[in-house]
Order: sequence, then C-alpha cells, then structure tokens
Amino acid sequence: MATNLRLRDDQTEALKQRAEQEGTSMHAILLRAVDDYLARTAHEAIVRETAKEQVAKWSELLERLK
Repeated sequence: MATNLRLRDDQTEALKQRAEQEGTSMHAILLRAVDDYLARTAHEAIVRETAKEQVAKWSELLERLK
C-alpha cells in the first residue's frame, strides 16, 4: 500500500542525515520505525491486558492488603 507522509523540514533534514550516516535510505529507516512502533505497542497491549486479568484474579486479596 502506498501512502504519503508529510514531515517538517527539520525532520526531513535529520532523517536524510541519519540515512547518509547509516548508509541506508530514508525509506528503510521509516519502515524500521513503523515496525518498531508496531512491535512495541503490541507488547504494551499484551502487558496491559495481562495486568487487567491479574488484578481481576487477585482483586479480593489486593483489597484485603489495603
């Protein structure tokens, strides 16, 4: 799927410089950033769901410990 991404001038310049430093393309860096974001937020969602489940499971004990 094609998409457009509008960056500020300073972001474009920083991305261009980083790509040159790494010897890669701006596109490759952006793809890696998207992959990193998706992996991180997926993990965070799993942690949040697990925490909710554990609070529900142990709510009575947690209440007694207050």
